[in-house]
Amino acid sequence: MQTIGERLEEARKSKGISIREAAEATKIRGDYLHKFESNQFDITLPEIYVRGFLRNYAAYLGLSPDKTISDYNALGHGKQKPKSSNREIYGRMDITLGSASKDAAIEPSTASEAEAGDSKDENPATFQPPGGSLLPYIDKALAIRGLIALAALAAVIFIIVLGVKAMSSSEPATDAVTEANGTEAVAASTDVIVHALDNVRIKMVDETSGEELFQGAISRGSSRAFPKTDSMLLTADPIQNVEVEINGERFPTGLTGRDRIRIQ
Repeated sequence: MQTIGERLEEARKSKGISIREAAEATKIRGDYLHKFESNQFDITLPEIYVRGFLRNYAAYLGLSPDKTISDYNALGHGKQKPKSSNREIYGRMDITLGSASKDAAIEPSTASEAEAGDSKDENPATFQPPGGSLLPYIDKALAIRGLIALAALAAVIFIIVLGVKAMSSSEPATDAVTEANGTEAVAASTDVIVHALDNVRIKMVDETSGEELFQGAISRGSSRAFPKTDSMLLTADPIQNVEVEINGERFPTGLTGRDRIRIQ
């Protein structure tokens, strides 16, 4: 006649189930299942858990839970144990277990009662911290401080980005004309620019107001910019040594010697 353990092991292997898979499915520790299949039922747990685990394991393997418990009782394991206090460490949880009550030897009417006992959370074989999470405890105050620090860093980065954009947008949109002597004359796109093809003397007058804007020499390769008005008179000597740039286009004067042109 087969023992309880032999029947359990044979049923498990016939289904092609490993101890690990059975433990995950039944929520019973694998070392307990291994002991059951080896007919070792003294697992230092209250009697109600041992009977409940056996019943659930037998039902999971397709065996008769009632016959399994009956055979277990026939081995003399169903007797009430004297009260004692056991202390074991399961994983990282230190749990103090009281002995089974006077009614612990009474078989639960259902498999769920045997597995759960008074509460699922009191089962030392499947115990989980409150909330069902096995993650280590996280200091909430520390987590909040970390989030505040991250938010402050993000705000600083945002302010820096806005500052850079503001500085870049505030730069004047002007065109630079570099003179031959290394100085830089800044001219707006609507200015009139006189370019010296060779050394030349020029005079620029605002014809509308009669104001003289400039009079003097310009060296070869240099330029001079003037704000454009409705009518301007440019006198150059020799005039063939200049070109006039208006709206980005350069125009030769087509004249020679000392002469002048009107720019409108």
